[in-house]
Amino acid sequence: MENVNKFYLDVLKTKYALFDGRAGRQEFWMFILFSVIVSAVLSIVDGVIGTATSGFGLISGIYSLAVLVPTLALGCRRLHDIGQSGWMQLIGLIPIVGALFLIFVYYIKPGTPGDNKFGANPSGM
Repeated sequence: MENVNKFYLDVLKTKYALFDGRAGRQEFWMFILFSVIVSAVLSIVDGVIGTATSGFGLISGIYSLAVLVPTLALGCRRLHDIGQSGWMQLIGLIPIVGALFLIFVYYIKPGTPGDNKFGANPSGM
């Protein structure tokens, strides 16, 4: 339960729209994991209570809008961790190829050791 607080709730509470600094791989991927789980559960709830229409549900849609800014901010900080500009997230707008490129080239890559121009190493190494 500590991981939920550390990696999910911390991003939502204290780093909601924080685009400065760096975010390590673990913080990024744990937030994404918890967010996907919450989205899946809310989609099931939408289906059960009948608020889902053509694949999109009211409750899961509200959740998606609520986590849009923190997800973008976290992605920006993750890119900062590898020494890239947060604007590189715009690559994700290229259908299919852009998102795959972000995931498999940038988001998986280990952060730069030590400090970089975006701040101190989040892992403290």
